[in-house]
Amino acid sequence: MPYAPFNLSGKVALITGGNKGIGLGMAEALAQAGSDVAVWGRDTAANAHAEQTLRGHGVRAKAYQVDVANEDAVIHGVRDVLSDFGRIDSCFANSGIGGGAKSFSEFPTDVYRRVLSVNLDGVFFTLREVCKHMVERAQNGDPGGSLAITASTAAVHGPARNEAYAASKGACVAMTRSIAVEHARYGVRCNSILPGWIATDMTQAAQDNPVFAEKVIPRVPMRRWGEPEDFGGIAVYLASDASRYHTGDMFVIDGAYTIF
Repeated sequence: MPYAPFNLSGKVALITGGNKGIGLGMAEALAQAGSDVAVWGRDTAANAHAEQTLRGHGVRAKAYQVDVANEDAVIHGVRDVLSDFGRIDSCFANSGIGGGAKSFSEFPTDVYRRVLSVNLDGVFFTLREVCKHMVERAQNGDPGGSLAITASTAAVHGPARNEAYAASKGACVAMTRSIAVEHARYGVRCNSILPGWIATDMTQAAQDNPVFAEKVIPRVPMRRWGEPEDFGGIAVYLASDASRYHTGDMFVIDGAYTIF
């Protein structure tokens, strides 16, 4: 008999950026564990594909076109999910973009602001609105909930020429701790996930770069790129009652690259 806390039947998960990459990898695992799933994304075609894929696991699933950098869109997006599903038990703030420059001294202000608008503001808006729902639910006698932020090992490394990205992810880790402390009384947990080198659309240029393949990937002790599916287990754990006392933590998933 499977370990009961990993059964997510009756729960609802929201994954931003859940129509592809790491987000879809998490969404599929959550659906396979029995959770109903709502995903946000800006790409209409990817949304349709994700919705069809997730429904194939026998759960309720719906994709919404939401730009997390737009505060009003996030507010209405959370309302739409609650209207359609009735509740949100876990939220994975996963949407993110890259954006670097030739050097820090030449870093364009518009790139800096665009990266932070998605990677930091989008996380702030999303979790703030979901927290409102979870706190209200707790005050009505139904405590609990799980929040997770997809940060990056860039939060703890020193990625040259990517100061905006690093700053956004470092800030997300700090936000995780503050949310965790404030909301523990409501049974609401908040943790961050720090991916390393993962094969997604965002890293396609690096994947296609032979120098990168020769110099960087061999330094990953597991000797391979991470895959979106590698994030399914942590998503199920964080959404489940198995992690009900685990909050304010960082989960580094990078094939041991950071500690090597």
